[in-house]
This record gives sequence, C-alpha cells and structure tokens, in this order.
Amino acid sequence: MAHPPLTAHTRGIFPLSRDGIAERLRLPPPAPEQNDLHVIALREGARVTEAAVLVPLVNHDGAVTVMFTQRTAHLNDHAGQICFPGGRVETGDSGREDTALRETEEEVGLQRARVSLLGRLPDYEIPSGFRITPVVGWVEPPFTLKPDAFEVEEVFEAPLEYFLDPSNYQRRQYHFRGRHRHYMAIPCEGRYIWGATAGMLYSLCRMLRG
Repeated sequence: MAHPPLTAHTRGIFPLSRDGIAERLRLPPPAPEQNDLHVIALREGARVTEAAVLVPLVNHDGAVTVMFTQRTAHLNDHAGQICFPGGRVETGDSGREDTALRETEEEVGLQRARVSLLGRLPDYEIPSGFRITPVVGWVEPPFTLKPDAFEVEEVFEAPLEYFLDPSNYQRRQYHFRGRHRHYMAIPCEGRYIWGATAGMLYSLCRMLRG
C-alpha cells in the first residue's frame, strides 16, 4: 500500500531526527487552541485511573514511522480500535515511562532495551476516567516483535510526516450519556484512527511543529 504523499504542511519543518524530536519535546507545550473541543477535562473529584502508553517512532534510514497496534475484535474494551501499546499504572512501576515500556513489551514483544525515551506529551484524559501519559520513544531497527495474540490483531507502521499535517485531522462528535462529546479522528492508509489515539497524535503534531 502506498504511503500518503507529503505536503507543503510537512516538508521541511525540521529534521525528524532523534535529537531534533527530543529537543522539541523538552519545550513547553503550545497553549490550547480555541477549537480544541476534543480535549476532555475530567470533573473535579472524579475517580481517575492512571495509565501510560508508548508512542513508538521507528527510524528507517531517516524515514520515521509511527508504530500502532490494532486490538482484537473480541475484547470487551475498545475492540478493534487502533491504539498505542500501553495500559494501567501498576504499583511496581517506577514511573510512567516504566509503565509504557512494560506494557509495550507485554503487548507486542518490543524489548525496552530497543527503545530510547525522548520525552512526554501532555496527559490525555478520557470520559471513562483514564488519565493517560503518552511517552515518546525512538526505535532503531532491527528488532523483533511478538504480539500478544489475545490482545493484538495487528502491528503496523505509518509515516510520521503524515501526522504532522494538521489538515489531515478531523473533529467529530457523538452523543454519550446525554451529552455531545467531541473527538479527533484521522484517516490513514485505509484505516481510521480516532479518539484518544488521534488526540495524542494531534498533540505530537502541535509539539513538533512548535
């Protein structure tokens, strides 16, 4: 399948290198946009479940891709959705980075020794009460994967440049528990990435574009 073409929005932003991305992630996040309707703030006093995901950036001789998983169809939560590897924080985890690396190793078999941590994106909250910390990691091939067959239907990659074009994102809404909820979506290579994953990708877009 052919990758989406680059556009004027993504050509020449800055070198998409490990050091360049890490430098951008060390900067303060951009101020919220007026139309950031996809961002959900949990109400004060709400029960919060802390979680973390890994946003794996894979370097293929300078062509950087983003690694995703597609969940299996039989799962009770988020069946069939495209997401980043990750999960709940456990008491034995030393921090959010440890959670993201542990969950990634459990879900797809990517060993933590193959991942160089670059930084974090802003925490992302969802209506079910999860507060997710996205941890960005740099992965240099070669590496081997061993996806958990119960949780993971497929592991795939897509070009990072595509997700750095704000015009590729869509803002949508749905009715949930008597309220209209807004969410972010981004079609890519015949797939449909939406919800928290698309929202975190948009945060990555804004931070790397500056």
